[in-house]
Amino acid sequence: MILVTGATGALGSLIAERLSGRGDTVLGTRDPRQLEASLPVRRVDFDDPGTLVEGFAGVDVLLLVSAGYGEDDTVIARHGAAVDAAEKAGVGQVVYTSLTAAGDHLPYALPHRWTERRLRESALRWTVLRNGLYAELLAAIAAPSADGRITAPLGEGRLAAVARADLADVAARVAVEAPAHAGRVYELVGERAVGGADLARAHGPHVTYEPGTLAGARAGIAASGAEAFQVPMLVGTYSAIAAGFLSHTTGDLRRLLGRAPRSPLTAALA
Repeated sequence: MILVTGATGALGSLIAERLSGRGDTVLGTRDPRQLEASLPVRRVDFDDPGTLVEGFAGVDVLLLVSAGYGEDDTVIARHGAAVDAAEKAGVGQVVYTSLTAAGDHLPYALPHRWTERRLRESALRWTVLRNGLYAELLAAIAAPSADGRITAPLGEGRLAAVARADLADVAARVAVEAPAHAGRVYELVGERAVGGADLARAHGPHVTYEPGTLAGARAGIAASGAEAFQVPMLVGTYSAIAAGFLSHTTGDLRRLLGRAPRSPLTAALA
């Protein structure tokens, strides 16, 4: 049996769609009442560890979609509880959606690396999918203003962005073929690095790229009503892209997809 966590999230729901025709798959979410799905649904709440051992009962492959929305200690506690419960429930293998190695400069990298280490130290078989940053995220943090200007502080930096749908395709495939991927770490970044000027051109001649400053972005994010932990996360993302740390394009994506990856600009504009 395969269990997919985070089935109401953006990535988890896409993975669930790809596995929807299978009779050996169940979905996990903190509130099953909120999920309308063709697959069976179990209550799996990382913030309520008491739900996890029962939720993971009979599971051969746990597709652990990162619960990365929160402070580091919160995310580590969630992932730690999930791995503990997987061991107690006798789960055979965990497939974990982590963060690309190039993302070590990002403020939210630490819980991912902690989780990878915890899996290596566990009695479980494991596979790590190191996902690059989504093209859809780039579109969100570098959206044009009402007057047609992209002012995100990306400088001349570029991002090897990857379509979320491609990551869902890979995760579904690896979950189904899990034993063949045991002990493997895959780098899943895009094959084309794109920047602010590329995004502006993709939007059309009415959009220009006029990068602002990190200080300006920080003030804007703080004033937007974002939670306190989100401010350094987003500013750090801008900074890492601008400094060129996320532009490396080699990886395992094409091989695991069995085809060319989707265009990051098409995914961003969609």
